Formats: sequence, structure tokens, C-alpha cells
Amino acid sequence: QLQKDLEEVKELLTNTTRKRVRDVLLAEKHKLELEIKNQPPPKPKEVAEEEKSSLGGYTVKINNYGWDQSDKFVKIYISLNGVQKLPAENVQVNFTERSFDLLVKNLNGKNYTMTFNNLLKPISVEGSSRKIKTDMVLVMCKKKREEKWDCLTQVEKESKEKEKAAYDTADPSEGLMNILKKMYAEGDDEMKRTINKAWVESREKQYKGDIPMDI
Repeated sequence: QLQKDLEEVKELLTNTTRKRVRDVLLAEKHKLELEIKNQPPPKPKEVAEEEKSSLGGYTVKINNYGWDQSDKFVKIYISLNGVQKLPAENVQVNFTERSFDLLVKNLNGKNYTMTFNNLLKPISVEGSSRKIKTDMVLVMCKKKREEKWDCLTQVEKESKEKEKAAYDTADPSEGLMNILKKMYAEGDDEMKRTINKAWVESREKQYKGDIPMDI
């Protein structure tokens, strides 16, 4: 469109004889030439189509995965139906020493992402990789040191330690109370009724035991 405007201005310039009109047209010509120069080069149609198709639709965050480990690797398994049909470049994983993020582009019209930050221990960026299997992506994080990981991330470790500390109390009755609270919070209606009943009966026994004999 800008090119057509420029051509028209040039044509007008060749036909005009008035200095004021010529100056205005020259200024417009200069402006159009600058705009055209600063435009990004047009992409070939096939490249534009390929980029459009590779982006897919909206992005979905992956939350479900499985993992295990060997002496040298921590392996994360991510199930994605039909992922093996994608071009290899549509499945990208970026590694740092303590993190990785996965991007799967245009799988059934959607993009999929997964990010792991604060891995429990350092990994080798160069030695880590990903494999595309049937309906699955396998992320291979190469351990810097051959040692067992108790969990995947530092956050998981801290969460487990807090939970353990809640039950490892000096007072056994307090530890039992924490277990009962957890059972109550996670239990179904029947479990809650049972715990409530046991709690009421226990309090009644304590109350009766506390009444002085001379009353």
C-alpha cells in the first residue's frame, strides 16, 4: 500500500509546476520512503503459514507427570496423546542447572507447557535431553552427582520436612492430635463422624475422671 502511495506521489511530482505544491509532494515522498525503509521485510507465504500453524491455539499448562531415577538421570514422563506425530522441532525443552521448561507446539490445535524451577540438585545442561515416545515426552535430566533424589524440587523437600516436623513432636499426644486432624481434614463424612464420636467420648471420660469424689 505504501509503495502504491509513493508511486502516485512520484507521478504527481512529474506533472506539477508550482513550487509550493512540489515542496509538499517532496516532503510526502521523503516520508513514504522512510516508512517503506523501516518496514520489516515481508515473509514468504510458506514461512508465514508454517509459523501460524506451529503456534497452534491457546496454551495449556501441564500438571500431571510421573518420574523415576537411575544413578545418572532423573526421568520425567509427560503423557500427551499423539505427540509422536509432531515435527521434532515442535517439542522443545530448555535446561538450566536447576530448572527446565517444556514447550509442545500445536498438538491438536493447542500448545502445552511445563516448568520445573528449583530442582532439588544441580543437573548437567549439556547431558540433559528429551525423547519423544508414543503418546509421551520423556525429559532426561542428567545428575551432576550420582546420588539419590528424595523428590524433584526444593519446594517438595521443604513441604515434606514441615509435614514430618508436625508429627515428630516431643509430646506423643500432640503428634497423635496432628494425625487425627489430618485424617479429619482428608477423610470422608463417615471418617469425620467416627473421629467426632471418639473425640466426644474421650472428652466425656476425661470430664468424669476430673470430678472430685466428695461432690
